[in-house]
Amino acid sequence: MGNTIQVKDKTFAVSIPQEKILSEVKRVAAEINRDYAGKEPVFLAVLNGSFVFAADLLREVDIPCEISFVRLASYQGVSTTGEIREIMGLSVDVTNRPVIIVEDIVDTGLTMAHMLETLKKHNPSSVDICTLLLKPGKLQINLDIRYCCLQIPNDFIVGYGLDYDGYGRNTKDIYTLVQ
Repeated sequence: MGNTIQVKDKTFAVSIPQEKILSEVKRVAAEINRDYAGKEPVFLAVLNGSFVFAADLLREVDIPCEISFVRLASYQGVSTTGEIREIMGLSVDVTNRPVIIVEDIVDTGLTMAHMLETLKKHNPSSVDICTLLLKPGKLQINLDIRYCCLQIPNDFIVGYGLDYDGYGRNTKDIYTLVQ
């Protein structure tokens, strides 16, 4: 695949190659394996964007664990709506269990804050955030993000599970919007 791709009406250029992504996923998985030794966490992967990251992460996690999926939506097109709609909730009992939220990207932090509030009602023993990407320049909420693969500038990106209007998730690399 070349250095640019077309997704719908926009052009994107490679910004993070697959090799860099996978090395960071392995690093974070090793941290989780160390920190959660002797525990059995529940990984809660936030759909749709985190499915590729969650799959690669879980293949590197070697402690006993479960994975479940939740779906929250806050995006339309290339901008966040600022409004979070819960679409599909918890399907596993997390009472008194350690939970690791697996997210593709944390930008404003509003989606994550909503998820943390919702999770508190289910009485987990602990909750940690694991994100593939973090946009520190866009954070509006102070979050304790224990596991972060990569920090990125406030660019619009696609690939490796991230989309533009539902398209572009199926690439091995991450691409940045070309203005």
